[in-house]
Amino acid sequence: MFISACHRTGEKSSNDKTQMETTEGVEVYNNPDHRAGFVSIVGKPNVGKSTLMNVLVGEKMSIITSKAQTTRHRIMGILNGVHEGVDFQLVYSDTPGIIKPQYKLHESMMEFVQGSLEDADVVLFVTDIFEKHDDEEVLERLAKTEGAVILIINKTDLATEEQINEKIAFWKEKLFTAAIIPISALKQEGINTLFTAIMECLPVHPPYFPKDELTDKPERFFAAEIIREKVFLNYKKEIPYSTEIIVEEFKDKKDILVIRAVILVERQSQKGIIIGDKGTMLKKIGSAARADLEQFFGKKVFLEQYVKVEPDWRNKVQKLKQFGYES
Repeated sequence: MFISACHRTGEKSSNDKTQMETTEGVEVYNNPDHRAGFVSIVGKPNVGKSTLMNVLVGEKMSIITSKAQTTRHRIMGILNGVHEGVDFQLVYSDTPGIIKPQYKLHESMMEFVQGSLEDADVVLFVTDIFEKHDDEEVLERLAKTEGAVILIINKTDLATEEQINEKIAFWKEKLFTAAIIPISALKQEGINTLFTAIMECLPVHPPYFPKDELTDKPERFFAAEIIREKVFLNYKKEIPYSTEIIVEEFKDKKDILVIRAVILVERQSQKGIIIGDKGTMLKKIGSAARADLEQFFGKKVFLEQYVKVEPDWRNKVQKLKQFGYES
């Protein structure tokens, strides 16, 4: 159900600089009808943003777990195609869930969200059908964006039609300028309606990236994310949130990809938990990560992992810069 049309709060110029930077050396695109734009996916933690990102791009760009705050970076996924005879390029951004920061790491994560909103031609505000109505911090950020806002009610496969209609009515009153689209990202229901709504809001513009690019992130980044996903899936409580993955070596040889990674934790006790009795847990996540790495990169992978302790790394600006959270 597409409740209302595309609305903008103002004319945007923030992408002009990005276009000049990213099109240098790129093929000249002479199609005057080509559409391109940045689509920011935002919302609170655990509402299904990363699942939606992967569905929209058609590739697994973002790791997915049942734990909140799995996404820490702004991850771009680029989709090129033709819609109703019009060439387009959509630059999706999956972003961390919007929270009140408790660590400097969280502050950096919220800066990724803000940067994504400032760039956005279209904002996909993702909510959960059963989410409590405590989105004031998100709404404050949305009020400042100049992009078109599409509100998404996700996980509708778990709800009744009455519950969906009640949620639509609530959001129509709360955020009346937005298009409202109920979907199930997991079941891929409502995605075609959502895609049509995005295309209606997409400006005429040459492509921002070469047509064969899928993302702005290097291969090392995805290797680290795949390993971090296994940490999130296999450990509980504070362990996943205290962990960072550093890929120290990434060598693409003829027949094998060699990856050496450090699993960084904050306390010695956490190191012992990560390794497990006689190394069983470290072997378990290594085996699971290797299988996904081989599928992702399409070749055999040699994966070596080490565990190191870096006390309170989440509050150290220099470390956050080293790990790509600070510019």
